[in-house]
Amino acid sequence: MKVEARINIVTLGVADIEISRNFYEVGLGWQPSSASQGDIVFFQLGGIVLGLYPRELLAEDASVSATGNGFRGVTLAQNVRNKSEVAEVLQAAEKAGGSIIKPAQDAFWGGHSGYFADPDGHLWEIAWNPFFTLNTHGELELP
Repeated sequence: MKVEARINIVTLGVADIEISRNFYEVGLGWQPSSASQGDIVFFQLGGIVLGLYPRELLAEDASVSATGNGFRGVTLAQNVRNKSEVAEVLQAAEKAGGSIIKPAQDAFWGGHSGYFADPDGHLWEIAWNPFFTLNTHGELELP
């Protein structure tokens, strides 16, 4: 069997579901799906869904320990349409309660990027890449 190359849902384990929901919904202006209920919140992000779920319950569901901190070996990324948007998105995330980890700056690969952390420390890279194209829906189209 060949496994299809796609991701449908990225779920973040969070310490406080209401704080995290507020960060993404009120702070960043993302609309939660009506499929959200109880301890799970879903946001439609183009062709991918972002889920928020209590960290302990997510670890229990995966049958792993919920302990651990520091770098998780994963970052989420959002590409923007122009260089100036990188700083604008980082500022919006900071105003919403996130932390700027790396300010907007020119990158060695020819673009411009920076990082913020959400209230649970999940890292988001915001990048403008002159070599990639975003379609009218904001979806990344690789060459």
